[in-house]
Amino acid sequence: MTRLKWLTLLFILFMLGVILLADLGSLPSPVAMLYRFPNGDRVGHFILFGILTLLVNSAFPRQVRILRANVYYGSVIIAVLAIFEESSQLFLAYRTFDLIDLAFTLMGIASADWLVRLFHKQQPSL
Repeated sequence: MTRLKWLTLLFILFMLGVILLADLGSLPSPVAMLYRFPNGDRVGHFILFGILTLLVNSAFPRQVRILRANVYYGSVIIAVLAIFEESSQLFLAYRTFDLIDLAFTLMGIASADWLVRLFHKQQPSL
């Protein structure tokens, strides 16, 4: 397995850990600090899901055609899981569903998808 795939796996595990700790109401203090300034959690959603998407799409660059557009499988899978995760907060005591959080998450995913696409266009063909 390549270093990029290992890094991607480690970041996925990190994200799962953060989500689990948030669901249990036990966020570590560095992550909890994001909530101390206005919209900090939204910036966190954008950055964390953007990094996740960037790593997944770079490590596994397969694409699917949706509505006449090529989209990375990773972006689709991460977006579906993010929608599910945000929606699950409706049923969790320590979490609060927020449509704006979801919007920032999806913007992070879309931005990373675009960056990977831009990077791949600049790569010379072999």
